[in-house]
Amino acid sequence: MGILNLTPDSFSDGGQYLNMNAALSRADEIQAQGADVLDIGGESTRPGGLPVSEEEELRRILPVIEELAGKLSIPISIDTYRSRVAQAAISAGAQIVNDISAFRFDVEMPRVVQRSRAGVVLMHSRGDREELHRQPPMADAIGEVRRELRESVRLAEAAGIDRSAIVIDPGIGFGKSANESLSVLSNLDKLTPLEYPLLIGTSRKSFLRKFVSGRPVVEINEGLWGTAATIAHAIYKGVHIVRVHDVAEMRTFVDTLDAIIPR
Repeated sequence: MGILNLTPDSFSDGGQYLNMNAALSRADEIQAQGADVLDIGGESTRPGGLPVSEEEELRRILPVIEELAGKLSIPISIDTYRSRVAQAAISAGAQIVNDISAFRFDVEMPRVVQRSRAGVVLMHSRGDREELHRQPPMADAIGEVRRELRESVRLAEAAGIDRSAIVIDPGIGFGKSANESLSVLSNLDKLTPLEYPLLIGTSRKSFLRKFVSGRPVVEINEGLWGTAATIAHAIYKGVHIVRVHDVAEMRTFVDTLDAIIPR
């Protein structure tokens, strides 16, 4: 899953693709570099990022989705927790909803997904939108993630969403300290009993810096190789989808791992 942030303040690439031509060019590049899904977002949910209005989110994402729909051969995912944004994006050509709240923030979201027969990524997070990254410690990080994802899946199934449309995401870095994120990554196989495809998004996230000893590094390489290490482990643990900024590099990396690791 290749990331296209249409935001001025995303932690890694904020402001790079606000221009329509730049956004469309990057979308084409993401597909050419080997992504299987294009994930488009109009609001940054990084630590310290502030919510934008629904109108502003729609203003950022709709023209790009409308231009790309029918031109790309890969599906478009909309990264949003708002049901009206999801509905508008689906009407414009998106086929997947990537919800960081796993249906917690908007009670209408399950109905939108079910009616449109869209795919959905249910991501574990903690707290409300304003408190996502200011949460108390967890005594059992993987246990809490598993328990709350199970409840999100139950909501999806109760809404009539087909099992084959559901992907789960443990939400690395969302409401979790660096050590809690590491603990979740170390125990990804404990999510297997939920019996849904698993997605992780560790790409360039700040928690990776905690594990770099105090030497000077070039930030892009730090993010790239830290991401690669987490992806290697995640694939070994059975992850199905990786959400990344560096599509070309991670495509090669993932294909090589898939060839090596027996299935």
